[in-house]
Amino acid sequence: MLRPGERVTLAAFDGPGRITHVWMTIERIGDVPLPVALRAQRLEVTYDGRAEPSFSAPVPDVFGAVHGVTAPYASALTAANEGRGFTGRVPMPFRRSVLVDYENGAVVPVILYYQLDVLLGPVPDDTGYLHVAFRRENPTMERRDFTVADGLTGPGRFLGWTGGVRVLDPARWWGEGEVKVYFDGEDTPTICGTGTEDHLDSAWGLGVFSAPESGAPLVAGRAGDSHRASGHRLVSFYRWHLSDPVVFERSARVTVQQIGAAMFPLGDEEAYRSFREEVRVAGAGWLEGVVPGTAAFGIYERSDDWCATSFVYCAEPQPVPRYEASAALADLDVAVDVAG
Repeated sequence: MLRPGERVTLAAFDGPGRITHVWMTIERIGDVPLPVALRAQRLEVTYDGRAEPSFSAPVPDVFGAVHGVTAPYASALTAANEGRGFTGRVPMPFRRSVLVDYENGAVVPVILYYQLDVLLGPVPDDTGYLHVAFRRENPTMERRDFTVADGLTGPGRFLGWTGGVRVLDPARWWGEGEVKVYFDGEDTPTICGTGTEDHLDSAWGLGVFSAPESGAPLVAGRAGDSHRASGHRLVSFYRWHLSDPVVFERSARVTVQQIGAAMFPLGDEEAYRSFREEVRVAGAGWLEGVVPGTAAFGIYERSDDWCATSFVYCAEPQPVPRYEASAALADLDVAVDVAG
């Protein structure tokens, strides 16, 4: 039982070794909505006696329950079994020592059950340290890509991320933005995708699914609107780069464009003209009368509420931005509504 603001140490080991498995389940005591209570829980990991943690993130987002909203799913590395058993099998090697701290940032007490499995023994010289960092931009800015991962020094490997979107305009498709990876300070990305749902190995919008290396456990829309490319209000997803490793020598910066798509059927020309005046077009511009049955189709710059928890291995432990609950808890009304 953790009081509001209480911080405890879950594990402290001398190395070398690695944490191989983490399991947690959490329940709040009081009438605070569960997403708010869950997202106020902070998990931090510090390696080899360093002054600052290399892992600092909200507990639910680490395990794929983004926005603090639980949804059952299983991936190759993380799972939320039955929506309440948070499980992670992302290795956390250490050499001299490891310290795992937990803080209840909620205004109510919480009950925490947990288990960490640790394998003590030699760690190969070329094994990296796991760095986990949370970012949120609420709202994002048009024509400025949202940053998923940045600021760490290699050599290293971008393992992947859990993330989500609070969709501010549910009438239009939000996920046309390309996921880009810039290596070693380059200005043009070496990796550039074709859309957010494509990055997740899905297509033509996004629905609920879970696969070993990618998935979308939560896709919540407006009542009565089940279209895969509109009506979304709250979305969570994950993408692991296991079979397609993303490695870097000096640095890696991962971003997502803030671009949506809009289509207007024949007979909706007035709505199209009005919308075109309100937004800033992206890409090649509007396609008028090209797609059968439509008056116009195009992609445009937009702004939503994005968050990401990045997982990056680096040769040496480095500090990451400290997780601050206040920014992460703002505007969770949709999350509370979705969670019931």
